[in-house]
Amino acid sequence: MEHVDLIILGAGAAGLFCAGSALTQGRRVVVIDHAAKPGEKIRISGGGRCNFTNLATVPDRFLSQSPRFAASALARFRPEAFVALVDQARIGWHEKTQGQLFCDGKATQITDMLLNRMRGADLRLGTAVQGVRHQGDRFAVSLTDATLTADRVVVATGGKSIPKMGATGVGYDIARSFGLRLVETRAGLVPLTFAEQDLALCKPLAGVSTEARIRHRGGDFRDALLFTHRGLSGPVILQISSFWQPGDELTVDLAPDCDMAAELKRVRGQAGRVAVATALAQHLPERLAAAITAGMGLAQARLADQPNKVLEAVGARVNRWSLRPVGTEGYRTAEVTLGGVDTRDLDAKTMQARSVPGLHFIGECVDVTGWLGGYNFQWAWASGDAAGKALAG
Repeated sequence: MEHVDLIILGAGAAGLFCAGSALTQGRRVVVIDHAAKPGEKIRISGGGRCNFTNLATVPDRFLSQSPRFAASALARFRPEAFVALVDQARIGWHEKTQGQLFCDGKATQITDMLLNRMRGADLRLGTAVQGVRHQGDRFAVSLTDATLTADRVVVATGGKSIPKMGATGVGYDIARSFGLRLVETRAGLVPLTFAEQDLALCKPLAGVSTEARIRHRGGDFRDALLFTHRGLSGPVILQISSFWQPGDELTVDLAPDCDMAAELKRVRGQAGRVAVATALAQHLPERLAAAITAGMGLAQARLADQPNKVLEAVGARVNRWSLRPVGTEGYRTAEVTLGGVDTRDLDAKTMQARSVPGLHFIGECVDVTGWLGGYNFQWAWASGDAAGKALAG
């Protein structure tokens, strides 16, 4: 039976980075993944340009049952440290908005950089993990066609999001088999779906985008909102989806810079012959303005003919649109998985299971989930580095 010093399960962002941080002279490190290629989520991220970190990374940009757990790893491996690696690899990058950094070229440049950084490790792809167990003072890792033993094991198998790319729950199974607690998992950073009464507005507007603000359960986001055939998407919806719980009602401000009722009254006083829809269209996409007025029986109505209570109702419909999602599009389109291995069972400095020396969990399979915008990659780098350096030491 083959024995190695360290086995890393998962060749995604966290696993590849951990391998590079763990390498020391003479150490045998094996990285195993059932996929045919490494870093597939990296490849598709950021529209193919990889939003590889966010300069605004702080612990309160992450959701967890233990909110301060991520602080240690994030403080010891800052976004600037990853940017230094990107610069060293001569990968061009730019800041898009709100601290989000993207490659100028293809996202695969990041994967190539990570593979180069872990040169010397043994990368075994197309190899499924069946399970991990103790074998004396070692760990035995059962694979499709063999069993390896190792002194230490790092689980970096990710979550359940985007199953078509090979996502599985094997990391959770491994944690459970060693008696670790799990926080219930659900899809995060995911489009929301609605019942028929709300879809009556959304479906005809599929493809229309507008800036919106949503505050809910401590989340407060302002960004683009996109109407779809199933409901709502866009960055502001993806962000709030991580805070939303089934049964919750959301209140959406479709014109965050405008008190729409007051604006409609102002325009009425200056140009009463203007249609309500036309006045709305000065602040909203034309199709959205037309749909709102039509839905309120004001399709052809002029401002001059409307009493204050009607304009106030239109204003409320725009600034305080209340709707109740019936669900999400699920793991099929979710960018991340909320929940995972309970951080109470992990050491924040080393990512090691407190009750199982030598067993570490990093990245998305841990109950730490970042906001949209490069935060989850930064958690992958930071948690992978924390475990890797602890193992190298």
